[in-house]
This record gives sequence, structure tokens and C-alpha cells, in this order.
Amino acid sequence: MLRILINKLFYSFTVLLGVVSLVFFIFNLSPADPARQIAGQNDSEEVLAAIRKNLGLDLPIGTRYLLYLNDLSPISIHNKIDHESPSFLSDEKYSYFKLFNFSESALVLKFPYLRRSYKSNRPVAEIIVSSLPGTVILAVSAMSFALIFGIALGIFTALRKGKPEDHLSLFISALGMSLPSFFMAILVAWLGGLVWFEQIYFPLMPFVFMILVLILYWFKSKNLSPAIEKKWTKYAIIGFTLGLLYCLLPLLLPVSIHKFMPWADNLIYLPGTGLPMTGSLYDIDPWIGVYLKPENLILPALTLGIRPLSVIVQLTRNSLLEVLDSDFVRTAKAKGLSPFRVIVIHALRNALNPVVTAVSGWFASLLAGAVFVEFVFGWKGLGLEVFSALEKEDLPVVMGAVLIIACTFVLINLLVDIIYTWLDPRVRLNA
Repeated sequence: MLRILINKLFYSFTVLLGVVSLVFFIFNLSPADPARQIAGQNDSEEVLAAIRKNLGLDLPIGTRYLLYLNDLSPISIHNKIDHESPSFLSDEKYSYFKLFNFSESALVLKFPYLRRSYKSNRPVAEIIVSSLPGTVILAVSAMSFALIFGIALGIFTALRKGKPEDHLSLFISALGMSLPSFFMAILVAWLGGLVWFEQIYFPLMPFVFMILVLILYWFKSKNLSPAIEKKWTKYAIIGFTLGLLYCLLPLLLPVSIHKFMPWADNLIYLPGTGLPMTGSLYDIDPWIGVYLKPENLILPALTLGIRPLSVIVQLTRNSLLEVLDSDFVRTAKAKGLSPFRVIVIHALRNALNPVVTAVSGWFASLLAGAVFVEFVFGWKGLGLEVFSALEKEDLPVVMGAVLIIACTFVLINLLVDIIYTWLDPRVRLNA
């Protein structure tokens, strides 16, 4: 187990180093001039040169890369004498503890330094710390929603394999995976926060016709064999379509026919959501100060959780179907165990391995994918901060946010590998 953990830690370190290098070179090789952004368009070359020297932009790209790694590393070497040195051990920059002192430098243990924002001059770490909790709350809420309903629906569809509800669930899951987050965010905000804010109504007769057709079909074929059961969805759609045509007919024919078609214009009214289109977890009132608004979390969490929900439903269903055909499940059934114990205690635990792996990747992806969702819903989090920084070309904030998301991704995957090893002992044998 220790050897597996060491291998995973080494792999995680190499991934982080690759991400740091890629992020650094992508943003530092861009044609944008940070000094010009800070100083403005009319300042002199002397002012621009002073800003470039202060930011270390006058140094070669290789030197800047090594200095950046030195700033990020928790154990680093800094000059403690020369105030003009780009690696000077400044109390304003670093929160550190000296490990060893040398003649002109010192080996220190410190928090990673993510530089300062070009626009606000605030430390990037401070910006991320203030905005990250909102994104974490949103991501945890979305993933909790996806896990609870995804596993439950996956078990239900696996037990109803081949039935109409199974086909409907697979269709909805495929649709949920195919729709991008930014489109779903706009759609959910419009439907939940505008169209359905007060109330929403549906025509009554399509549902009445659907129930009538199903009742007639039930009286016709009381032997509910699997072959007949598959036709229920077909007749439900036929009944709903007939009812919809019944409602549309008065619109296409003269008004005089209306008296021969009772209840054609009757509606079913449902209460509204009462949820705003935009808003964050906290709001500020000039009289009472900061107060909590948890209802603002519902729509963005629902939007962000749709895609992982669709993936979890299909993974749980397919994995559980595979496990249910295993020898140990048949043995458990032969021993006379209850269906609940067979499914939950024996089958589900072994079927959750791919689900756990998917959840790890999706949770980290939610932190990155929250950029569009937070922008659409006006949710104050890391995603909205990244969008604002990209718009202003505030590169240190973007780089810091990307690195935080990458670290989260690596740490979650490391944790999931450990859980995966615990769930499936075969992994320890093959490692």
C-alpha cells in the first residue's frame, strides 16, 4: 500500500509540474504587455520600463520560469540581502519560516506565492481565497444532487432493463450529456427564473386523453406480459398526441365549433419557483448588512449537476448490470438473501468503482465548468472571477485560478485512487 501511495504521489507531482509549466508559457508568451495594461496607454517608456523591472518582465523567459517555480514551491531559496534581486525574501510577499541560513540567501518553508493582480494589486491568493468558497459550495451541491439522483436512477433503470422507463432514462441521460453547460445555464435561468417564476400552466386535455387511452388498453389486455408492457409507452404517446390535437383544433377551425368541444381550453396551473434568474449565496442590504440567500443556489446547482447526473445514471446502470451477472451475486441469491441485501450490500459496492472514478473527474471539471454557469447566474465565485480576469487580461489571477483547479484535480484523483484501492482489492495486487 505504501509503494502504491508513493507512486501516486510521484505521478501527481509530475502532472502538477507539467500544468505549471504549460500555464506559465501559455500566458507569458502572449503578445499582451502587462506593463502597458497597468500604466495605461499614455505613460512614458521610463514608467513602462520601471513597471517591467518591478514585475520581472525584463528578464529572460527561462529566468522568469525558474523564479515562478521558486515562488510556487513550498520549499525555496531566496536572497536575503539584495533588495533589487527578483528573489528577495520580502516580508510583504512571503509568509515563511527559515530552515537554513547561508551567507547571502536562505532556505525557507513558505506558502506558495501566486503574485499580485495587475488591475487591483491585490495578492492573487487573497482573491482566490475570497472567491473559492462560493464555487466549492456550488460544485459540492451540484455533485451531491448528481450522486443522489444518479445512483438511485441508475439502480432503478438497471432493475427495469428493457422496460419503457429504462429507454426513457437512457434517452434523457444522452440528452443531458450532449447539452453544453452554457446553453443549459441560459435555458434553466430563463425557464426557472422568468417563465416559471410566478406560475406555469399546461393544457389539461392531453393528460386526460393519455389516461383514457391507457385505461382502455389495460381493459383490453389484462395479461401484462413483458411484450405487452413495452407497448404502454406507445399508447401513452398516442393518447397525449390526440389530446394535444383536441386542444389545437379550435384554433384551426371556426370559433363556432368551440361549444362542441368542452374543456378544450382548460389549463393545469402549477405554482411558480419564486427563484431569481441571478444572485449569489450572500447579498448585502444597506440596513441589515450581509445575509444568506440559499434559494439562489438551486438553479445554478441544478444546471451544473445535469451532465454528471447523466453520466452517473448510465455508469451505475451498466456497471450494476454487469455485476448482477457475476457468480458471487448468483451465489448470494442461491443462499436466499433478500433482494435488498443482494443489490445494496453485494452488487452495488462492486458496481460503484467506475462511478467513484467518474465523480473525481467530474468534481474537478465542475470547478472549471462553473465559469459559464457563474457568469450566467451572477454567482460570486472563482468562475466569475476568472471570467472577469480574462476580460481584463489580468493574467496572474487567471494563472492562479488554473493552478488551484489543477491542484484540486490532482488531489481528488489521488484520494479517489486510494478509495478505489480500498473498494477493489484486485487493484493492490495489480499495482
